Amino acid sequence: MATFGTIGEFVEGDEDWTEYEESLTLELRLDMELRLVMELRLDMELRLGCVDYSLNLEQCFFSSTLSLFVPLRPSIMTQVPAPHLAILERSKNVKDEDKMYRFEGRLYPSIVSPAENLEALRTMEARADDVMLVAYPKCGFNWMVAVLRKIIAASSGVKESSEMAPLIEFCTPERQKAIAEQPSPRLLGTHLYPEIIPASFKDMKTKMLVVWRNPKDTLVSYFHFMNKNPVLPSVEWDQFFSDFMSGEVGWGSYFDHALAWNKLMDDPNVKTVTFEELKQDLSEGIRQISQFFGFPLTEEQVQTIYSETTFSAMSTNSVHGKMGSVFFRKGEVGDWRNHFSEAQSQQMDEEFNKRLAGTKLGALLQYDTYCK
Repeated sequence: MATFGTIGEFVEGDEDWTEYEESLTLELRLDMELRLVMELRLDMELRLGCVDYSLNLEQCFFSSTLSLFVPLRPSIMTQVPAPHLAILERSKNVKDEDKMYRFEGRLYPSIVSPAENLEALRTMEARADDVMLVAYPKCGFNWMVAVLRKIIAASSGVKESSEMAPLIEFCTPERQKAIAEQPSPRLLGTHLYPEIIPASFKDMKTKMLVVWRNPKDTLVSYFHFMNKNPVLPSVEWDQFFSDFMSGEVGWGSYFDHALAWNKLMDDPNVKTVTFEELKQDLSEGIRQISQFFGFPLTEEQVQTIYSETTFSAMSTNSVHGKMGSVFFRKGEVGDWRNHFSEAQSQQMDEEFNKRLAGTKLGALLQYDTYCK
């Protein structure tokens, strides 16, 4: 019989656990494990917060033999929603070359961000008190979701939500209608260019937190994410490097994104921060972000949020369980040195100097410090 580690209330040898385990056939146990791991993988890796569902890992145990999570009670499986399973199941039948498509000149993942989602966004209604988080892929979006959730909860006194901020481009037209009914403040997110974000956000002067990361570490993190994420095509390093440099990746060119957001550096409703400065002084980042959105915090609250949202804490805390180390892969500054060839490093240096040197965002990224 398999040996089981524990996340929930049961441990191996516990009388209640033994009775439960022995009541399951091997086939049923495997089926439950496989179904649940699909849910966790989507919740953690794909950040599908646009589905109203969260799984409490305290209700699960971990099978060290199969390296999968399993619910403590079969009844928990009745909570598993069909949409997540359907998405993963569909990805198995989609060829890699069909997992990306082009919409208005840029590539997007066809399974989670189809054209109907993007078309519906044109009429999405923003609110002045929405909290909008923006980041190019793999620049620290998930980390900042956790920080913002805790800031909002601490300031409002309302229990922290367990849902991820929905990437609005992942939300179906039906889900977008549901978001319209949610109470304020709504925590929303996107990887979109500023000109593609629904016009109502500019009209309502919605405040946006924009997170950037040096391009070399962004490329490395994006490469690994492509190969972990079942809805995205698998990639080889050299080819992905070329695609990234030419902008032929999901959500388009890093440099085009950066230049577009650079134009908004002086907009009072846009605050730009970098992954590197947050890594260096997260407490100060929390203070500045809370002040920007108008969420007053005491210094004690700042320090509590800091202790719960350092990158190491996010990769090991009980909310993410054993998936935390996958969801938050490394969070290192300078990991690019383990991947780039000398020629690739030089090519990136030249592109940065050509596109971003002399800009306000380019200065904020401190390229010479982190990429040389």
